[in-house]
Amino acid sequence: MAFSATKRELGELYTFFRLLADGAVSPGTPKAEKDETLSWPVALIQREEHDGTRRYYIEEQEVRIVSGATAKDGSFVPGEKEEQCFPREDFGDAAELILHLLKNVSGEEVEVSEGLEAFLDTVNIYDLESKTEDRTDFSVAFWHPEAPLTGFNVRCRLTPMNPLLDGGRTANLKLEQSGVKFAVPTVNKVNALPESPTEVAERMMMIERLGGVLKYADVADRVFRCNLLMIDLHFPRMLAEMVRLMHLDGITRINELTERIKEMNPLKIKDELINKHRFYEFKMKQFLLSLALGMRPAKIYNGTDSAVEGMFLTDGNGQVLCYHKSRPQVFADFLYQNTRLEKGAVEKDKYGFLERENGIWYFKLNVKIGLVKR
Repeated sequence: MAFSATKRELGELYTFFRLLADGAVSPGTPKAEKDETLSWPVALIQREEHDGTRRYYIEEQEVRIVSGATAKDGSFVPGEKEEQCFPREDFGDAAELILHLLKNVSGEEVEVSEGLEAFLDTVNIYDLESKTEDRTDFSVAFWHPEAPLTGFNVRCRLTPMNPLLDGGRTANLKLEQSGVKFAVPTVNKVNALPESPTEVAERMMMIERLGGVLKYADVADRVFRCNLLMIDLHFPRMLAEMVRLMHLDGITRINELTERIKEMNPLKIKDELINKHRFYEFKMKQFLLSLALGMRPAKIYNGTDSAVEGMFLTDGNGQVLCYHKSRPQVFADFLYQNTRLEKGAVEKDKYGFLERENGIWYFKLNVKIGLVKR
């Protein structure tokens, strides 16, 4: 009896199988293309299942699977289960089956064939998405199995992708409504505009038509405010202007929004800093790299790295690219060229309405950042 899986689950599994079959991965370029000059051998992949840790040792012709557990100090403790060995080409065949499903079946859910299900049972894979508490999808040792393990996130352009910054109420920015003082019926009229893809922009434009002014005030969440201030003391204002532009002008890509911000210069900094030092691009790249390496809105960020040290990106052709913090400029440039602002759910994330706090009306905007599909 075949079972169903989400495309996101299958995208992670495809990437995992592709690495086991190939035993190597190419670093990606800023344009999300393969760096033809480099190839990094993958010697070992460690993955968490509901019943413990699995280590996949990539040998010349085979993949050797050792089951065990992760000790408190992070070391691997082999279990009593017998080691298993499978030809690497078996993982390649399974990867091709998954790739076919991802490319040719529409919808969010995919029915997995009995042949693929039987293979997953044979190699004892029960969790299609790895179970970890440190937000890594799996860890990799390059060059040699005794090399340090590096934690990775997986993103697959053939599937819906987890965002880099997942909106939510903690990622809201507050704009103060000034100018004309609005009476409660006027506020109700603004907030009553019907739901639509452009409802946030329509409310902002209506506020403006009625003589109101929306001016950046603060970050709604204390922890997220401090995290953004770690990038720059004025970074929240810059981010708020970008989100405002996204709603009003329909520009979503981060690099295009940053170019507009350079022209507007909301921080009123000198031309030399903007054009020679490339201040706005630099700050945005710092922010994106911090997000990729573990910054989250509701968790205190102090600049130290999390367990996530890199990203595997599977492109639309099924090619796996590697981005790692050891090449920070390439990683940051890739993120800058391949990310966009997205719209979170207005009701769920509680933004896009005039709300009163301590006698002042505020309008919240939500920050959500994801990778572009192509």
